[in-house]
Amino acid sequence: MTRQKIGQGDWIVVCDGRKALILKNVGDEKFPNLQTAEVHEHSDEATRTVGTDAPGRVYASVGTARSSVEQTDWHADAEKKFLQALSQRLEKAVMRGETKGLTIVAPPRALGVLRQSYTTQIKGVLRGEIDKDLVGVAIPDIEKRLFARETS
Repeated sequence: MTRQKIGQGDWIVVCDGRKALILKNVGDEKFPNLQTAEVHEHSDEATRTVGTDAPGRVYASVGTARSSVEQTDWHADAEKKFLQALSQRLEKAVMRGETKGLTIVAPPRALGVLRQSYTTQIKGVLRGEIDKDLVGVAIPDIEKRLFARETS
């Protein structure tokens, strides 16, 4: 595994569709030391508890055929809004000079949503993306997984 490079003051954003850890490197590139800067979460309610109505029906314009409409996935919609809000927070941080480098660590689905909301400012400081789900992992273990030293 290639060693992830991160400068002093850079942020590592470890997230999924429900939780985000913003970790700041208070060490340097050679000896990173991640500290929690922010934690963001949203309630993770199931679609069945949010959307209580039965799926809608569509009537054909000719004849008597009817079809049901797929129920809205409120859970996926909430995750998308959460990730978009996270992206807005990251943009503000970059514009305010809170960080000069970002590395995003998220499962592929969350990365896909985030990529759609990257602004020019975020793209300008993005050092990398890692498609892993590490939200439930302790910070020392995140460091080990991201900054594993290469053995010769």
